[in-house]
Amino acid sequence: MFSPTTRKNLWFERSMATIASLGFIVSIFDLTYIPCRDFYFRNLPIVVRYDRVKGIEPHRETQRYLNAVEQLKLTVKQTGLASSQTQSWLQDLDTLSVSMIQNNPFQVAGKTGNLEQIKNDLRDRIQNQSAKGAFATFWSQAYLTKVGWEREIAFYDRQIKPLLVTNYYRKLNQSGNYVDNFWQIDLIFIGIFAGELLGRIFFVRRHNRQLSWQQVVIRRWYDLILLLPFAQFLRIIPVIIRLQQAKLIDLSLVKSELNRLFVGQIVNELTEGVILQTLQQTQTAIRSGQITRLIHSYLNTPHIDLNNVNEIEVFVELILEIVVYRVIPKIQPDLEAILRHLFQKALLESPAYRNLQRLPGVGEMPAQAIDRVVKEVSTSIYTALTKVLEDPNSAKLSRRLAENFTQSIGAEMQRRQTVIKIESLLYDLIEEIKVTYSDPK
Repeated sequence: MFSPTTRKNLWFERSMATIASLGFIVSIFDLTYIPCRDFYFRNLPIVVRYDRVKGIEPHRETQRYLNAVEQLKLTVKQTGLASSQTQSWLQDLDTLSVSMIQNNPFQVAGKTGNLEQIKNDLRDRIQNQSAKGAFATFWSQAYLTKVGWEREIAFYDRQIKPLLVTNYYRKLNQSGNYVDNFWQIDLIFIGIFAGELLGRIFFVRRHNRQLSWQQVVIRRWYDLILLLPFAQFLRIIPVIIRLQQAKLIDLSLVKSELNRLFVGQIVNELTEGVILQTLQQTQTAIRSGQITRLIHSYLNTPHIDLNNVNEIEVFVELILEIVVYRVIPKIQPDLEAILRHLFQKALLESPAYRNLQRLPGVGEMPAQAIDRVVKEVSTSIYTALTKVLEDPNSAKLSRRLAENFTQSIGAEMQRRQTVIKIESLLYDLIEEIKVTYSDPK
């Protein structure tokens, strides 16, 4: 349970975290307002009231064009398409169209693409490559009477008008920059968090005289971001920290996952570096002859026995046990297949066997005999090997075999021609491992 003081502090932290979140949302809305204004205009018209903060107002030229079209609609409704009043408005619209093409009122708002889209739509509609000619035809009594007033004004409302209404003019200040009064809103939040930081400094210093105000500020370094009138997107850092401290969100799982990924990446990079460095050093040792000298020294130096066990002999015995008891039973069908193939090949090369196959009823007998022979041979070999390992006398012979095998290998390893060949193979093998490990496909 929270004590009254703790509960009071928690509510204060939550209130300030909420205000920080609200300030961050407002700042992000301000940063994205201009790019998203068309969306707000079409779907959330009430939001466009924010134009006043950004110094945005309707562009006089496009607004004049829109008003002229509305007056034309009203005149046609009252006097008809063939009246002189209608003709007057059509001439005005033709003049305004030429002016719009020449002056490009969309440039200030960065919407020149809208003008190009309008011209393309009119050219396609009228089938005229000249934008001015297309406008002149479109706003003429002859064309509208022939094609149909209702149809063409519906086309204008559907495709041309939406491109005109989103255009705007943005005021400039004395410095030549766009008017932006967001600082007046942002100053409220900056003032709140500046006052809070001063209050925290006073409170902490009052209860802990050993801390200087600089140390208190350093402990709350993230709050300084809330006081910056620029780079508002960075405010996400203190907002997340405050929400975590106020227990409004729990980022422990995210934090642990990020730590795991970060540490895992470092460990992977270090492991890869260590392995590649080890392989590189091994190649250097092989090229310099250190491996050869080490083996030669090992084979010609009396060994210090720490456990009364000849590890090499035990290793050979272990390999034999694995081969006999585990490997051979699994590959016995393959061994029998090889033996069967060898026997059949020998028989096929025998003239006596070929003559025997010509006798009636004898053709299948050699194949059956081969199967029995192969089965008996493989079984006999496996039985003999198991008896060798299980018989004490055979075990003694096996140890002598391991000892002689070790001595023979040692003597062979000291031959220079053999050593050079082994070094070359080992060096190439390590190079292939390095390439495969460092650049896996």
